[in-house]
Amino acid sequence: MGVATAPPPPTTSKTLQKQYLEAVGAYQYVLTFLFMGPFFSLLVFVLLFTSLWTFSVVYLVWLYVDWDTPNQGGRHSEWIRNQAIWRQLRDYYPVKLVKTAELPPDQNYVLGAHPHGIMCTGFLCNFSTESNGFSQLFPGLRPRLAVLAGLFYLPVYRDYIMSFGLCPVSRQSLDFILSQPQLGQAVVIMVGGAHEALYSVPGEHCLTLQKRKGFVRLALRHGASLVPVYSFGENDIFRLKAFATGSWQHWCQLTFKKLMGFSPCIFWGRGLFSATSWGLLPFAAPITTVVGRPIPVPQRLRPTEEEVNHYHALYMKALEQLFEEHKESCGVPASTCLTFI
Repeated sequence: MGVATAPPPPTTSKTLQKQYLEAVGAYQYVLTFLFMGPFFSLLVFVLLFTSLWTFSVVYLVWLYVDWDTPNQGGRHSEWIRNQAIWRQLRDYYPVKLVKTAELPPDQNYVLGAHPHGIMCTGFLCNFSTESNGFSQLFPGLRPRLAVLAGLFYLPVYRDYIMSFGLCPVSRQSLDFILSQPQLGQAVVIMVGGAHEALYSVPGEHCLTLQKRKGFVRLALRHGASLVPVYSFGENDIFRLKAFATGSWQHWCQLTFKKLMGFSPCIFWGRGLFSATSWGLLPFAAPITTVVGRPIPVPQRLRPTEEEVNHYHALYMKALEQLFEEHKESCGVPASTCLTFI
């Protein structure tokens, strides 16, 4: 079974105004992803030394009172998730969502999302907004995209990303969500994380997965079905400077990641007004996010290593099968295979 949202209009039928709106939709996501957190952190600090210091003080008091909210389910806004700008972001690439099996809302799910890419564009578009009609394709499910916990320390930005339903990828946060009495919880975890971003080379499909088993333990503790998800084209929207494993540049990236939680990548897109110049506007490469079949998982409050390894192996096999079944229809050559590290 394969169900996808209606494809956006072909580029040749788009008006100049439509093309501009799509570029604005894609560009604003890049700018907020890269700069919104640092900007508001600096702004709140600087305002403390001006006549507008009361704004910072009031917000910091609010931040103190609201500190635990991200780990307690957070909050989301359907108004934000349904904004028209996300449809422009969808149409720019375009981004599609493909359903291969039913996910009944009478149980919980742990969705493993691959690959991470540079900015997780396909996953945010499909799971954190309604631009591709997730709630119509999977009625009754409540998707929660789990991201770096450190992002929720950034003032204002934390409130913005919570409005999409994003939550910290921490045990406390995910256990809270999957322990809710209301079933249909679907946590989306980018298993490869920041390390996988270092391998976001166009045309390559290299996943950091062999030793990543925490998401399997999470599923076992809560009896939540595992669901493999692959986003074809996620690595194609930026160009990446990849350093050889063992080089001093690669060592610096890994060291920075251990200290800060994210990997500094050297990447670029096209210019905002010229396709031949460098810039931060992503290349308009199609992104197709395919949601696989659920893998039933029993509940084990203290799963053994054998159980974890068993379901991890089942998951890797299911993910590889999902990739093989859909790669050619998503423009990937038949000879291409997944690489696990």
